[in-house]
Amino acid sequence: MNIKALHPADKSLSAVPLFKGSEANTFSIQLLKDEILKEHITKVPALLICLEGEVLFDNEKGEHIPLKQGDYVLIEPMVKHKVSATSNAQLLLMK
Repeated sequence: MNIKALHPADKSLSAVPLFKGSEANTFSIQLLKDEILKEHITKVPALLICLEGEVLFDNEKGEHIPLKQGDYVLIEPMVKHKVSATSNAQLLLMK
């Protein structure tokens, strides 16, 4: 199995549940170049991992964190944030 196969190749933003556990869930996210996962908040701590490509993680605290293959960021609960793709990207979100 391959993460890319979960998403339509031409869909600019795609989020698919990958694993549902008893205490946490993991989502596969595809974000194509120049697309933005608009500002939002999470009520629980989350972990965003970049599997492929490059994205920019921004939050309302003024943090601007570039992520490339293998990089990750911890997402604080109740802090508005967004993700912008600087190239086609495959991400994992655990929360």
